[in-house]
Amino acid sequence: MNPVAELVTSFQELVAQVPEIVRPFVVMLAGVIPFVEGEGAAIIGVVGGLSPVVAAVAAAAGNFLSVLLVVLGGSRARSAAVSRREARVGARAGAVPAPSVGGLQVRETERTMSDGEPHAMGARPESKGRRRLRSLLVRFGVPGASLLGPLVIPTQFTAAVLVASGVPRRWVLLWQAAAIVVWTTVATVSVWLALQVVAG
Repeated sequence: MNPVAELVTSFQELVAQVPEIVRPFVVMLAGVIPFVEGEGAAIIGVVGGLSPVVAAVAAAAGNFLSVLLVVLGGSRARSAAVSRREARVGARAGAVPAPSVGGLQVRETERTMSDGEPHAMGARPESKGRRRLRSLLVRFGVPGASLLGPLVIPTQFTAAVLVASGVPRRWVLLWQAAAIVVWTTVATVSVWLALQVVAG
């Protein structure tokens, strides 16, 4: 027996100690974890001896549950921030307008970073992954950013960025669900075929 087959067998023996009814829930919990997500959880389930269909469904359900919580929480936070900003702008309606340069309003709370984009004072620049996601969003829209986003950052982070950008939560949930199903299916089929080659 080759080393990979031995590793798979020992992992399956370890998983066999968990009651059979609980195994899909373990896979579902693994799907909630960023960077593991549906793909990693499905791989864990299939290698652990679960049916590929059960592993994929449990992993995708766990991943979607975490995305749903992020979208709902992020949507509420964005609504509160927008309401607070609108209230502040309404309160300042009688205040002296901000100075303008070349017809553009200059706010004292912003500064320009080396990339030429305005950033709030004291704010850190965006990470490389978030910049890539934003470029995907501009280039391919929400469907493209959702389907290609997992190549850049986890789906939970993708969903948070999309909601924070003002994308309607139904649209985010629809395309995140599609991305989760696609990537979980690809991972499940790939690991199942690999196991057939290694074990077979």
